[in-house]
Amino acid sequence: MSALTCLQSTARLAGQFALAALLVVGSVCQADDRSYRVAVIGYSPPLSYTDESGKLTGFNIEVAHELCATLQIRCQLQPMPIENIVDSVAADDSAFAVVGFIPTPERQQRVLFSKTYFHSRSVWLARPGLALGKSPKPVAVIKGSAQARHAEAMGWKSIPVVTQNEIPALLSTGKADATLLPMLGALALLRDKSLQPLLLESTILTDPTMSGSLHMLVSPKEAPLVERLNAAIDQIKRDGRFDRLNSQFMPWFKIQ
Repeated sequence: MSALTCLQSTARLAGQFALAALLVVGSVCQADDRSYRVAVIGYSPPLSYTDESGKLTGFNIEVAHELCATLQIRCQLQPMPIENIVDSVAADDSAFAVVGFIPTPERQQRVLFSKTYFHSRSVWLARPGLALGKSPKPVAVIKGSAQARHAEAMGWKSIPVVTQNEIPALLSTGKADATLLPMLGALALLRDKSLQPLLLESTILTDPTMSGSLHMLVSPKEAPLVERLNAAIDQIKRDGRFDRLNSQFMPWFKIQ
């Protein structure tokens, strides 16, 4: 083979490799250029709520924005009740959910889980003197939550509500004397000025099924996203953004 022929062959091979590389890069860019649907709870202060200007905000909401920025993807937040989130992610209607869930065996059969988002426990809030599970009236719980399932399993009468903002009225009017909530929701109610005259007492549940590490959900069709999401969670915790949002939305409580 002459030197010229060799150079021509090398040039053709180089061109083919370059074209292949461009096709690969192009496919990656095309995949990342789409808009990712992200499930969030519509109302669960201080994690998510609508502020006075009508903007959806809260700890989970702003964490979602930071994660999407870190992942360098465009995201469309989809507010919904908590009982719809697992179904939405399992059906790939949402690529992932920035909501903390305990990875129960049933959920693990339907969706993928990120690394630990944060840790939480369940809290019983009740009028003075009402021990855990001893309320003569129905217990207010959020429909579809682990706390609602626990109340049902324990045989407690309950009032299921769609959002947490319905609970203060139930407690204030005496339709419910107690509520069972995740720790952050319970802490938010304890700081609610309208409920402070009730002198609500709190009891942290020791049942291991009602506490532990919470994880974000990922659609099974978005499996490669799990590793990237885990890295993004690590990044916002490492560079201080996670703690900054914690201080902004919950200065009275340190998320672990």
